[in-house]
Amino acid sequence: MSWTSVVAIYFLFWVMCAFLLLPFGVKTHEELGEEKVPGQADSAPANFRPGPLMLRATVLAAIVTALYVWNYSARWIGIEDLDVTRWFA
Repeated sequence: MSWTSVVAIYFLFWVMCAFLLLPFGVKTHEELGEEKVPGQADSAPANFRPGPLMLRATVLAAIVTALYVWNYSARWIGIEDLDVTRWFA
């Protein structure tokens, strides 16, 4: 696998991990006991911090990408293992 493929796969995993981690650790103004800005939605986050989110997504994406590349080179799980139609035949 070329390094450009690994970078592309890492980017895809990073975006997926960032969206997966978005709801964790975020609290609303009501939960923190703070005032809302007029016109703000009740569900708007009061403590959104993109820095730690990006750091956690970077670490998680690096781990998932390493496992993916390791599986690609060792061939533990292949496409034939994911074929569920053979279970019903």
